[in-house]
Amino acid sequence: MSAKPAANVVPLPRRAKHPRRGSWGNAVDRLDARVTDLERRIADFDRRYAQMTVRKRFGAAGTLSLLLHAFVIFGLTFTVPDMRELQNSTPPLEVVLVNAKSQVRPARADALAQHNLDGGGNTDAKQRAKSPLPAVTQDTQTAEVRLAQKRVADLEKEAKQLLTRAATTTQVDSAPVKPPSAPVPEKAPPVDTSDLMQRSLAIARLEAQISKDWNSYQERPRRKFIGARAQEYRFARYVEDWRQKIERIGELNYPQAARDQRIYGRLTATVSIKANGTLERVQIDRSSGHQLLDDAAVRIVTLGAPYAPFPENIARDTDILHITRTWSFTRADQFVGQ
Repeated sequence: MSAKPAANVVPLPRRAKHPRRGSWGNAVDRLDARVTDLERRIADFDRRYAQMTVRKRFGAAGTLSLLLHAFVIFGLTFTVPDMRELQNSTPPLEVVLVNAKSQVRPARADALAQHNLDGGGNTDAKQRAKSPLPAVTQDTQTAEVRLAQKRVADLEKEAKQLLTRAATTTQVDSAPVKPPSAPVPEKAPPVDTSDLMQRSLAIARLEAQISKDWNSYQERPRRKFIGARAQEYRFARYVEDWRQKIERIGELNYPQAARDQRIYGRLTATVSIKANGTLERVQIDRSSGHQLLDDAAVRIVTLGAPYAPFPENIARDTDILHITRTWSFTRADQFVGQ
């Protein structure tokens, strides 16, 4: 390829010089000289660029491209995440094996199991039945060392037996070898001792979770809590009959002191009833502000006991029923539940 011809630089038109006087004329002359020098430099650059070959242009572009790629490669760094940290960030999932199940799913489960179990027990402590046998801790490194030592001992014993058998065969070489009367049974495939160790440790951990006492319950009797806003259909009839009975007893035993002193108020109480209808306890959750009314409410509920036993659909999964209600001592001298 031929070089590009030099571009023709057309000089700027000049004004006619006139004689100047003083410092102002000298400044204009210096400015004209600088403009002339700049035009000369531009013309020289155009001439050199026109003389540059295509190969030189590609070389300059390639050098600039290499510099840019080197900056991208060596200037940016990438970090590979540590897989051990990702594995440790996920907590292990603990599952408990139970030997019974129930149709009702527990509202607040204490552990994960293979079946739903809404059980009770004879203690208030949050604990699960355990085996009296001590749990075997899993020490993988110690187990592997013991397995390796046992394997080395077996190999040494087998080598000694082979040496003894070879020496005996060398001494008794004249005696004919009798064919075996029965086929030699094939050796059983080698057992993976590591797998057996893992299984035994897993069985030991499971045995530590299951109690040999076979406790029928893990906590105190199964309890159901019934509030005023939401009820299950099978509890609605029993609770409504109980409320009507309390109101009748409250009207007959309204505190005379409250009538005389014109004391009125509202309180919230939780009544615990056993499956046979007997009263376990009465607890004031929110006071009316008058001790007289609080004591009267407890006395009215106590006078109503015993209540009706639980029907079959309630007694099958409930030992104690907790009923929470708001009771009002009204200005009409009535004891009303809400």
